Amino acid sequence: MGHAAMTGQALEVRIWRGGEAGAFQSFSLPTRPAQTVLDVVTEIQRGPEPDLAYRFACRVGMCGSCAMTVNGEPRWTCRTRVAAVAKKGMLTLEPLRNLPVVKDLVVDMTTFFEKWQKAKGVFEPGDAPPADFAIVKPDSAERQAADRGIECIGCGICYSACDVVAWDRDYLGPAALNRAWTLVNDVRDRGQAERLAAVVADGGCQSCHTHLSCTKFCPKSLAPTYAIAGLKRAAMRAAVKGTK
Repeated sequence: MGHAAMTGQALEVRIWRGGEAGAFQSFSLPTRPAQTVLDVVTEIQRGPEPDLAYRFACRVGMCGSCAMTVNGEPRWTCRTRVAAVAKKGMLTLEPLRNLPVVKDLVVDMTTFFEKWQKAKGVFEPGDAPPADFAIVKPDSAERQAADRGIECIGCGICYSACDVVAWDRDYLGPAALNRAWTLVNDVRDRGQAERLAAVVADGGCQSCHTHLSCTKFCPKSLAPTYAIAGLKRAAMRAAVKGTK
């Protein structure tokens, strides 16, 4: 259904209110040209429900903080047009899945970022880093592998979409493992042994079932599934080396 076809029609919106044990609240709004889902949430918050809790910052697809579950799928709401997702003029908005609900559309991201730390997702320069900038050739295989995953902004959409996280809360998740993969391919990093040990521990890369949900829904068109596969190969190579 195109924008013109929807303009002026009533839009029925169901929004999750409260915490984990909340309920849906319904609203009826007019549709507008080029209307985004974030526009809808903002209109409701600035109108009938000033206490509606949600997050946003940039509104242009740069920060990722406006991520929610829209008609059952995780999306950046600032980049999602109502006309593209409102089935029969209906929107159902929920907080991201697999994370504790603080209130309404806001989730607690603490666990998400703690798993980045568990995956050793921080650059390790070593005890004596070089004084000058390292030269990393742009056309090297390692640089290209790192570049393919480096644009992750930690919005949590892949984590919300991940089936494994849904049944295994200890699983590090696609974002943390994707970050680990970028660092495994960073030839300047000196924390590889500890990082590979972290990502093959319980809840690590071997838990991935390759359902591709993270890759399907990533708004940045990254492929965490393939990053996780790369970690599995790197861990296997390290294990083989260690037995020689």
